[in-house]
Amino acid sequence: MSWGFLRDLLSGVNKYSTGIGRIWVAVVFIFRLLVYIAAAENIWKYEHDEFECNIKQPGCENVCFDHFFPVSHIRLWALQLIMVSTPSLLVVFHVAYRENREKRHNQKLYKSPGKIDGGLLCTYLISLVLKTGFEIVFLVLFYKLYNGFKVPRLVKCDIKPCPNTVDCYISKPTEKMIFLYFLVATSCLCIVLNLSELSYLIFKYSMKCYLKRYIEKCQ
Repeated sequence: MSWGFLRDLLSGVNKYSTGIGRIWVAVVFIFRLLVYIAAAENIWKYEHDEFECNIKQPGCENVCFDHFFPVSHIRLWALQLIMVSTPSLLVVFHVAYRENREKRHNQKLYKSPGKIDGGLLCTYLISLVLKTGFEIVFLVLFYKLYNGFKVPRLVKCDIKPCPNTVDCYISKPTEKMIFLYFLVATSCLCIVLNLSELSYLIFKYSMKCYLKRYIEKCQ
């Protein structure tokens, strides 16, 4: 997969984001996307070939690997990156809709098509909720699939066609666990940033509406 599309998407959304939103884009791009491409992808590259069991029973090793790693960490991380970035498309599409509407009517309908107000504010808030929801869902998924955020050195397997309980060894468990902790930490940071931006926007526009009503009342 070419990650250029995701990079271009994040760069496009950055134009319409608040200050906190730009920090989120930087975290996703530098601490998640670049780390994934530069380092993490190579660590899990040959995880199946390097998964070893102390038995040569045909099919046993494959079954044990599938049981303990139903989905590859790195593929799940890639899916998480795509899913948490996709809601940003809603904002891009809404801005494109505003610009297209101005062209059709051949007049200025908005102060700035990219300004977060009115319908675009609702779209932006929905995108923040979706991004936060996806982050939480994937963290829970990671925890449930792998029984926590640890990568064991040794796993015991007794699934057929294994004739008895066999010991299976995972390659580079410490290195994988470090990257898994890094993944969890960056996900939590992104959740905090999304919730902070959500709170900031709601507070900002609530105060704006309150002040507007107050001024109208005074007049």
